[in-house]
Amino acid sequence: MPRNKSDKPNSRRPGRGKRGTAPGDARRNPYAVPECETLYGLHTVLEALGNPRRKVRRFLASENAAKRFETQIAASGHQPEVVRTSEITRMTGPDAVHQGLLLDASPLPAPELSQLIARPGPIVVLDQITDPHNVGAVLRSCAAFAAAGLVMTARHSPSASSVLAKSASGALEHVPIAKVTNLARAIEELKDSGVHCVGLDSDADDILEHAVSGDGRTALVLGAEGKGLRQKTRETCSVLVRLDMPGAIRSLNVSNAAALALYIATHA
Repeated sequence: MPRNKSDKPNSRRPGRGKRGTAPGDARRNPYAVPECETLYGLHTVLEALGNPRRKVRRFLASENAAKRFETQIAASGHQPEVVRTSEITRMTGPDAVHQGLLLDASPLPAPELSQLIARPGPIVVLDQITDPHNVGAVLRSCAAFAAAGLVMTARHSPSASSVLAKSASGALEHVPIAKVTNLARAIEELKDSGVHCVGLDSDADDILEHAVSGDGRTALVLGAEGKGLRQKTRETCSVLVRLDMPGAIRSLNVSNAAALALYIATHA
């Protein structure tokens, strides 16, 4: 009796790869280690090497990068394995700007929302932002303005991928990310803890400066470009405000809006 496809030994679903691999076909990466994250790029790798919460599994550098960044690498206290540039490109994919540096490291622990509330600084809440480049850029602004952390939904949000980490340019090591199953309940928890939850809406009547002028904690809630905040999120926020923009365009990319909102919130 002939076997069907599911009876074949070692059959795998198409598109499934090992955890911790870089973008592209997982089989391209002979150094992939299960239960780890693959990070690439100068700032991303060096910040991860300096993070005691990271357990380094493998650190690779091209010969050119090992010489070019010799001082920075030496300061990290880690010695890379020198490989051909083509090996790193094969692992990251041809479009990745890896600068000759790649790191396999343990994932960072995921904090609870209460841990973010206990930290000083504003909190940034993202309502189903799915583009890892945007989330990475928001993380970078969070690190620049000493935000307490980032809150995202467990679904409809990107994982801490190598693309997100590269876009964050090292900020992933400094800004904790809390994943929640229900964003409205998370906003309610923030409000119950005394955090003023300010939703950004380009059609709101009031401006952000008026909502962050007090002395209390602030959470900035941002939605996806085009869709904006979901209705339930809008209803749960303490107040809806807009960024005061006198020009012809009244909305910004979410990462730009986050940077501007964080500046306003931290200088109120």
